[in-house]
Amino acid sequence: MMRRLRASVDGDGVDEFEKTALRVTGAAFYLLALGLIVTAAANLLHARAPETTFWGIVVAGVSIGTMWLLIRLKISVGQALRSAAIIADANCTRACLALSFVLLASSLGYAVTGIRHIDTLGALVIAALAFREGRESFEKSRGGSCGCGGNCVG
Repeated sequence: MMRRLRASVDGDGVDEFEKTALRVTGAAFYLLALGLIVTAAANLLHARAPETTFWGIVVAGVSIGTMWLLIRLKISVGQALRSAAIIADANCTRACLALSFVLLASSLGYAVTGIRHIDTLGALVIAALAFREGRESFEKSRGGSCGCGGNCVG
């Protein structure tokens, strides 16, 4: 983020380091999406249910608290420094918050009802969100302008 802030202050565009970081991030999101889709398909095919969703609930709860705090702090700092880059980064953190809410909802849904498809559906929603974030990372690496809602303009 410091590289991006420095670049926005200096008026530079996206440098090679950032392009590489965006491609690595995009690839990681694509791999996450693929893994979730394969796992969801296997769970549906073999009628498997999660052994527990306890850790999903714990991770989601910690993540939601952390992401909410990060968003608030980034917006505060961005406004104080009048930095569009930091405020944009805060908005991107909202994507992580959305992933955490989906994880929490699907984990709690399964824990409360025992319906195994709720957890699988949550995994597919997370896969779709991860794919969107991966596509956006690659678009940004090519110099496109993307909002974290997936509104890419090349």
